[in-house]
Amino acid sequence: MAEVTETISRPAPYVEAFGKALTEQALKQIETPVQTGAFAPKVVGVDPFTQAAQQRAATASGLGQVTFDPTSGVATGVGAGTGIAAYQPFVQQAQQYAGPSGYEAFVSPYQQQVIDTTLQQFDIQAEKQRQGIGQAAIQSGAFGGAREGVALSEYQTQSDLNRAMLEAQLRQQGFTQAQAAAQAAFQQQMGLASQVPGLEAATAQQIGQLGSESFAYRQAVQDAAAETAKLAEYEPYQRLGFAQDILSAQYGGGYGTRFQETPTQSPLQQALGAGIASAGIIGALRK
Repeated sequence: MAEVTETISRPAPYVEAFGKALTEQALKQIETPVQTGAFAPKVVGVDPFTQAAQQRAATASGLGQVTFDPTSGVATGVGAGTGIAAYQPFVQQAQQYAGPSGYEAFVSPYQQQVIDTTLQQFDIQAEKQRQGIGQAAIQSGAFGGAREGVALSEYQTQSDLNRAMLEAQLRQQGFTQAQAAAQAAFQQQMGLASQVPGLEAATAQQIGQLGSESFAYRQAVQDAAAETAKLAEYEPYQRLGFAQDILSAQYGGGYGTRFQETPTQSPLQQALGAGIASAGIIGALRK
């Protein structure tokens, strides 16, 4: 039957004391819960610039005041507003220029004065030509006769026709100019209406970009603070790790209790062993 030999190896006293203190400190630290709230993932609230960009976009769309959560800054609602988008006033103005009477706003206030002055000059010239017919009749000896009457009647008819055509041309010219101006104004208003959404969007985007930059900075500060809190919370464990490394370096393979199994000798082996030992003693005494 084999015999079991118990061997206990112990480190140096200062190493053993160090290991005991380290173990006690490790147990105490394990019993203390880690406060994860200080470095739990968190997202900072919506930046004021982002809120301004959202409000700008809402206003441009005809909506009302945007309501923001006081804690997170996230939009939680929006008022009805006027329903008039930023481009709508330009479209409404363009509609006035597109109607049958749209040209009236562009009729020159001096057009009637131009017509009156032009017709007055026409009448003066017509009267001179009328007097010329009478003088010609006197010279031909037909003054007061039927020929003179027919000539004056034909001239007056043609003169009145020419006068009416002149006035119509002047009015048609003014109408054409006013209509062209109304059409140009219509195109201008529609052009502004098409540009306003892009301008509003660009403005909101610029404000939103400021918000994104500010948000990124504040989030980086938040993450840095969380990382700092995490390092502070786990610092005792790091010190324990350093201490364990030092202890391992001092002692090497560690210490503990070892058991060694030695086979038990049979009676024959014991007798032989005893005989060999006695022979050795006797031989030594004979020398």
